[in-house]
Amino acid sequence: NWMHCCCLPKPQSMRNASDPGLTNCRFCRDITKGFLGNSSSVSVDVLILCPPTNPLTPNIQHCLTAFGGLIAIPLILSQALCLQHDGLTQSYLISTIFFVSGLCTLLQVIFGVRLPILQGGTFTMLAPSLAMLSMPERTCPAWTQNASMVNVSSPVFIEVWQSRMRELQGSIMVGSCFQILVGFSGLIGFFMKFIGPLTIAPTISLIGLSLFDSAGMSAGNHWGVAAMTTVLIVMFSQYLRHMTVPVPAYSKTRKFHSSRMYIFQILPVLLGITLSWLVCYLLTIYDILPLDPKEYGYQARTDLKGDVIAQAPWFRFPYPGQWGMPTVSLAGVCGILAGVTSSMVESVGDYHACARLSGAPPPPRHAINRGVGIEGVGCLLAGAWGTGNGTTSYSENVGALGITKVGSRMVIVASGVLMVLMGMFGKIGAIFTTLPTPVIGGMFLVMFGVISAAGVANLQYADMNSSRNIFIFGFSVFTGLVIPNWILKNPTSIATGVNELDQVLQVLLNTSMFVGGFFGFVLDNTIPGSKHERGLVAWNEAHQEIEGDVPETSEVYNLPFGLSSRFLSFSWVWCLPFCPPVGREQGPLGDKEDVTKPGLTQTQASGCQ
Repeated sequence: NWMHCCCLPKPQSMRNASDPGLTNCRFCRDITKGFLGNSSSVSVDVLILCPPTNPLTPNIQHCLTAFGGLIAIPLILSQALCLQHDGLTQSYLISTIFFVSGLCTLLQVIFGVRLPILQGGTFTMLAPSLAMLSMPERTCPAWTQNASMVNVSSPVFIEVWQSRMRELQGSIMVGSCFQILVGFSGLIGFFMKFIGPLTIAPTISLIGLSLFDSAGMSAGNHWGVAAMTTVLIVMFSQYLRHMTVPVPAYSKTRKFHSSRMYIFQILPVLLGITLSWLVCYLLTIYDILPLDPKEYGYQARTDLKGDVIAQAPWFRFPYPGQWGMPTVSLAGVCGILAGVTSSMVESVGDYHACARLSGAPPPPRHAINRGVGIEGVGCLLAGAWGTGNGTTSYSENVGALGITKVGSRMVIVASGVLMVLMGMFGKIGAIFTTLPTPVIGGMFLVMFGVISAAGVANLQYADMNSSRNIFIFGFSVFTGLVIPNWILKNPTSIATGVNELDQVLQVLLNTSMFVGGFFGFVLDNTIPGSKHERGLVAWNEAHQEIEGDVPETSEVYNLPFGLSSRFLSFSWVWCLPFCPPVGREQGPLGDKEDVTKPGLTQTQASGCQ
């Protein structure tokens, strides 16, 4: 077994005869077993600064794994923002979300939960955003649906979409303040006592189910092309996922050599849409696809937005307020709050999964609080920059850790830097906007189906032989589909006499995940049932926190650059829920340093926890 040792002197007080040959190391750990004796299959764990193999490969893998979600969100929002015929602005949105996602990834890995977890756009905020933009006063003018009538440089058209974006920005920024408060105050632990699988399952499932119309409309432009894209993605991700492909690699010991990679398992979406795009390109250059915009299949052509790549600048630096000063509406904020709450719950589960796959100990409470708070800061930045969305932990990239076997957080830091650079390279966003609409629809069919199934998977913790649980889940999902559908068809039915209240109810009742999650939460907490039946016991065991601050936990989760030791010298810091617990901190050479402030006893300090 490969042993990793840091070549720093171990204090004499910590040496013992059971460490033959290893007495000059700060710590030695068999990383094939992970921390705390847990079984782990990672070959490079979270603390390794640089993996022994070529570090560029896992960096690119993580970025490519996130591509599907990163490009899907701006493309869906562009329809509601009246931008379906403005490819250049769509490319700006894609570049912006890449830039902000990279920036938030750096913040999360360095100052947040400090696990190798990628940040990106969140579908939990997409549903309330679409609900807000579908209100009667926010419906796109009819002329924006006709490409021949849209002048993308017209001040009228620019104001049409930017006014909607600015309201979305303001709502996200205000809603993110709630997440910052919940995270840094430690309230997330209190909320999780009442949120179980029967609340999470309908909420997450309805995110995917509520987007079936977007998938159908996009795929319906050419069902043949959409089916081809879907078949390719399914074939790569399911049937060929265990097949390895030789790829060039480099290491210091072996230099340039051939290495085998599970490329189909890592890049199924990117490979699927790339091959579909190539097929559409061939059908376009040979004029097999129709030239008349009114004919079926015209949207599958690849030359509809060909000028976007030429128009897009090589370098463009996204900046806060690039679409103007954000505005705030009460209805938008209430809708975003529903998305923020769902995102927080989902992220807590991702933290524990990431810790297991990266060979790290379970995240302690202070790290989870800090991670949720930093995600709130990320949503605030996303709102300021104008992505039209927030940020959250990417479950896809957590799964990628199990494929690459590289759990080093420095790899994710490099991935964040790479995404920032990609966000400043304008041609990359422009390339993605040229994807034919049916290809995007085929990708949506797979992605939204997986999101729906991921929500249902949370029911594994609950007793689904119980008629109580079957009723709660079934009723929550069904009402989450029925009520928003009725509100959408009867937009003027809500008339309380107070315009602001009407807008709030319109947005909330038009958001499937809020309706389903609300009924799931209320019913699960009011209908009698044991904790085992509700799934709370199994859920808590799967997301178990550890108490105290064992040495390995300090190394992984404490603040970087010695900030923990510096901050803990102030007595008031002991009471902050996002700071490490009171005790003995890891010294610069691996020894234990007593950082209890003079005049503040251990018992007094512990009372702040």
